[in-house]
Amino acid sequence: MISIRRLEQATPEERRALAELLIDSVEGGASVGFLPPLSLDAAVEYWRGVLAALGPGLVLWVAEVDGRIDGTVQLAPSLRPNGLHRAEVQKLLVHSRARGQGLASRLLQEVEQFARGQGRTLLVLDTLAGSKAEAVYQHCQWQRAGEIPDWARHTDGELHPTVLFFKRLAP
Repeated sequence: MISIRRLEQATPEERRALAELLIDSVEGGASVGFLPPLSLDAAVEYWRGVLAALGPGLVLWVAEVDGRIDGTVQLAPSLRPNGLHRAEVQKLLVHSRARGQGLASRLLQEVEQFARGQGRTLLVLDTLAGSKAEAVYQHCQWQRAGEIPDWARHTDGELHPTVLFFKRLAP
């Protein structure tokens, strides 16, 4: 059974599950700001910061499969007066054991529905060029806006480009 829910606080067990999800994603090559090997302490510290930042400028969802956290996504709504119509999707992660079940699509649908409800009409994100994530966003009707070279160091030690995507939402 798959369920998606907004997370505003986390139990110690949920924090550990989030840390293990991040480690699995980084070990699998996800370009989410970290390089392998990612220690449990570093992953826990990352989530501690995310959870402390939750509020108007950051929203977090988790996808659970049979009660186990196997996916997550964040939305960072712009709080600037000229950007109240937009938000950035961040850190869409799906555990390797749960890929291919539609979790990423379901998480993106949840984010889009929430964003619409908040009056947001434009979502943006970036992802590693050529990654599996790029195909997920295209499948979910996101538009490719372009590429920025040498954006992030990848597991091979080389600098790789990122791809920018956007999605317009009907009000």
